Amino acid sequence: MLLRHTPAEVTERHALTINPAKTCQPIGAMYAALGMHGCMPHSHGSQGCCAYHRSTLTRHYKEPISAGTSSFTEGASVFGGQANLLQAIDNIFTVYEPEVVAVHTTCLSETIGDDLPQIIDKATKEGKIPKGKQVVYANTPSYVGSHVTGFSNMVKGMARLAQSTGRKNGKVNIIPGWVEPADMEEIKRLAALIGVEIILFPDTSGILNGPMSGEYKMFPEGGVTIEQLRSAGDSVGTLALGEWCSADAARFLDTNNKVPCRVLDIPIGLKATDRFVDALRTIAGVSVPEEVTHERGQLVDMISDMHQYYFHKKVALAGDPDQIISMVEFLVSIDMLPTHVITGTPGKAFAARIRELTAELPVEVNIKVDQQADMFLLHQWIKNDPVDLLIGNTYMKYIARDEDIPLVRWGFPIVDRVGHQYFPTVGYKGALRLLEKILSALLDRKDRDDSEQSFELVM
Repeated sequence: MLLRHTPAEVTERHALTINPAKTCQPIGAMYAALGMHGCMPHSHGSQGCCAYHRSTLTRHYKEPISAGTSSFTEGASVFGGQANLLQAIDNIFTVYEPEVVAVHTTCLSETIGDDLPQIIDKATKEGKIPKGKQVVYANTPSYVGSHVTGFSNMVKGMARLAQSTGRKNGKVNIIPGWVEPADMEEIKRLAALIGVEIILFPDTSGILNGPMSGEYKMFPEGGVTIEQLRSAGDSVGTLALGEWCSADAARFLDTNNKVPCRVLDIPIGLKATDRFVDALRTIAGVSVPEEVTHERGQLVDMISDMHQYYFHKKVALAGDPDQIISMVEFLVSIDMLPTHVITGTPGKAFAARIRELTAELPVEVNIKVDQQADMFLLHQWIKNDPVDLLIGNTYMKYIARDEDIPLVRWGFPIVDRVGHQYFPTVGYKGALRLLEKILSALLDRKDRDDSEQSFELVM
C-alpha cells in the first residue's frame, strides 16, 4: 500500500529502486545492431544475459530475435573471455554467414576487463573474420546508464565504419534514435517526399516489422548495409534525432570524417516535426511538398477540433529522455499539463529541458532523472497529485489499475499490446495516431463516468 507523503519525503529515498524506469545497456545495443543488414548481434557474457535481452526484444517486437553469446562459465569469469569470443566469431561466420557481427559486452565481461578492440584485432589476424565481413563492437556495462546508453554506444560503433574518400555523395545521414521500425519507415518516407537522399542508421524497418511470407530468413532484407555505413563518411551532413541516442555518433562523424552534424529532437508532435521537415527542406534546397503540408494541416485540424478534450488535462509520463522531451513539448502545445515526468536514463540536461518546456504551465511539474527514477516514486507523486492520463510503457499498467487512470501505452517495452511496430508515432501522421490514442483514452473514461453518473441518478 502506498501512503501519501509530502514531496520532500517522496524524493528522499536513495537506498532502494523499485521498478526502475529503464533496463540494461545490452538491450539497446542489440536493438541497434538489428538495424544493420545481415547482422548477428553477439552478447559477450553469460548465456543468461543474452536470453534476457533476446526475450525482452522478442516480447516487444513480436519477432524472433537471433543473437549469439560467448557463454561464459566459471573459467571465463576468472581468466577472461578472449578464447570464448574468438571461438564465437569463428563459429558465427562459419555457420550463419552474416555480413556483420555486432559484439556488445555485459557486466561480467566489463568487470573482468576484456579488451574488445584487441580481441577483434586478434581474430582478424588469425583469419577468423572472412574477407569482406565486419565485426563492430560497443562497450555496454549495465551498471552504467541504461538501454538508451547501450543503443547510443552501438550506433557510435557503427559510425566507426564510415570512410572518407574526399568526394561528397550528396546524401544526408539520419540517425533516428530509439524509435519503432514503423517510425524509421516514416522518416524515410518524409525524406523521400521532400527529395533528400539519406543514409538511415540503424534501420530496423523490414526486420522487426516484416511480413509473414511463409519462408524463414535468418537475415531479413531490411537494414542499413555495410556499404552505406562506409559511405556515411562522404555525406554532406548528419541529422541526429535525439541528444541521448544519436548525438554521440553524429559528433564522431563530425570529428573523424568532417561530416557536419545537427542535433534535433525526435520528430514527435507538431513543433518537433516542423523542425525536422524544415531541416530536410533546407538541405534539399526545395519548398515543402503539398503532400507534407496537407498532412500537417490534418494534424492541426484534429488538434483544433478536439481541443476541449485535451485542455488542461494532467499527464504523468515515464520513458526515455529523447522521446519524453518531444512528447512533453507536444502535450504542452495542445494545452495538456505534463505534471509528473521521470526517466531512468541519467543526464542533467533532461531536467533543464523539461523545465524550459513547462515553464509557462499553471502547475508545479515534478521531474526525476537518475537511478532512483522508478515507478514507485511516480506512483507516490500521483497519489499526492492525481492526473487524468498516464503515458508510458507496459509497466505503468499497475499504476493505471490501482488509481483507475487511463493509460496510453507508448515507449519501450510494450509487451501486452500490438501495433507499435507497424504504426508510426513520428511525423505528422504519427502525431495523428498519438492524438487518436490520447483522445480515445480520455473519452472512454468520460463515457464511463457519464454512465456511472446516469446510473446513480436512476437509482
